[in-house]
Amino acid sequence: MLAGSFARMRSTPPSSARRWDGSPVTVPPRRSLRVACDGTSRLLRCGQVGRCRDCGNRIEWYHRSTEQSVRLHPHELPSARVPAACRWHVSSGIAHPAEDGSGWCRVPHAAVCPAREASRVPPQLVGLRRALAVNTRRLIDAGAFTPPARPADGPVEGRAACRPARPIVQMLYVRYLAAHPVDEIQCVTQTRRRHRCPSPLLAPGTPAGIWRLIPATAAAGQLALPAEVMAVYDLTTLPYAEQMRWRAQHCPQHAATPTAADLAVADWTPFDPLHHGEHIHTRLPAPARHHRPVGRSREVGRP
Repeated sequence: MLAGSFARMRSTPPSSARRWDGSPVTVPPRRSLRVACDGTSRLLRCGQVGRCRDCGNRIEWYHRSTEQSVRLHPHELPSARVPAACRWHVSSGIAHPAEDGSGWCRVPHAAVCPAREASRVPPQLVGLRRALAVNTRRLIDAGAFTPPARPADGPVEGRAACRPARPIVQMLYVRYLAAHPVDEIQCVTQTRRRHRCPSPLLAPGTPAGIWRLIPATAAAGQLALPAEVMAVYDLTTLPYAEQMRWRAQHCPQHAATPTAADLAVADWTPFDPLHHGEHIHTRLPAPARHHRPVGRSREVGRP
């Protein structure tokens, strides 16, 4: 055998950058899922970042296996320090109300929100709630956050009933809990300047819904609530395209532009009368009472 053959057959460990056959090893760098600053959409991420409208602290919106979204605290916590009922985990961009077996978990923001009563907060999460309360005070002192106005105490039947801060809206025969008054619900589309569209959904010249007093019953198969009726902003009388515009939370201008990207998640929360009882009002809003036709004191319709 020739000497050159021994030179080619000698046992030499390959270089760290090449495989045993001499081909180069290319390891693609790990990259986290991010959205480019000049992208046309901001909803390509798994969780939509926002701020709580009650306390001003940062939250992350995640989709669930059901239609309803959930607000989670943006940081993970040790599972041993969180009650089992408050443990959540995120898998493939979907939030699940359980732990995944690891030592870390997520918690819903409602469990630690400083705007909620302290008696509802689990003892293990009191420290986190206190830290968020301090941050809320800093935001208020810096002028970066203004807490929503609370209804004044008095013998008059709730002033908030004259203009619900979070009205119940019925469209496509489904009831939703809005995040703002009807005339303040804002479009979620992104403008050309890459800001959120300031136009309201209830724009001049567009058909409006009707405030009705409908039976305050629970979901199918559940018992009725103590209240007899509740005020609902009914959109089911509008055309189907108009109801879809409200469901997508687009102003009339952007509803006619299907290529426009969304900058935020729609604020609709599926209404549950057993969990959202504090937002049920038994009186029609003031404009509906002042401007209603004679002989139609109130409308009681089917849900």
